[in-house]
Amino acid sequence: MIEYITVFSERYRDLLTALGEHIYISGLSVLFGSLLAIPLGIYLTRMRTNWVKGTIFTIANVFQTIPSLALLAMLIPLLGVGLAPAIFALFLYSLMPLLRNTYAGFQSIDPDIIESAKGMGYSPFQRLTRIELPLAFSYIMSGLRVTTVYIISWTTLATLIGAGGLGQLIVGGLGVNDKQLIFAAAVASMLLALFVDIALNRVERFVSQKTHTETNA
Repeated sequence: MIEYITVFSERYRDLLTALGEHIYISGLSVLFGSLLAIPLGIYLTRMRTNWVKGTIFTIANVFQTIPSLALLAMLIPLLGVGLAPAIFALFLYSLMPLLRNTYAGFQSIDPDIIESAKGMGYSPFQRLTRIELPLAFSYIMSGLRVTTVYIISWTTLATLIGAGGLGQLIVGGLGVNDKQLIFAAAVASMLLALFVDIALNRVERFVSQKTHTETNA
């Protein structure tokens, strides 16, 4: 049992390097997914054409149903191996939960609140930034938290196409039957997901409390 603990000090350089790569891959994937899915989710709430909404949600959902290994393999002929196909695949996986939660958050807003804001002379941009975004924020953050945890988990598979990360240590440990290294890399991945989830939860609570205070002021 001691060797499962000492491996963290013996291989800390490798673990830190792999952890940095893991954060880079998963962070970029979630960032790109957020930059597309959140504005798109907001735009869909303004759209009256239901078949367009259905088509976009169907496309996003299709990416969720493709097994991760299959999607990575499909991207190799298009993007080769390394970071590009890994980030692109994880980006595709991030779209559906972010899109769904953003859309649900804006749809949950009472229409009477929007009408009241219009009556007070709020412009569309003011209604979006001062009324709708704060009210939908918890939904958006919930989608972001779920997505980030999933992406951190799925990033371990990125090593199979040469992208690196903690998965590289896990696969390397499997190759030489190094149980201690496998354990250390798996624990590091779980702790990263837990830390990010807690951090995002605190951000959500802080922003929600601040918004509630400003609303009551």
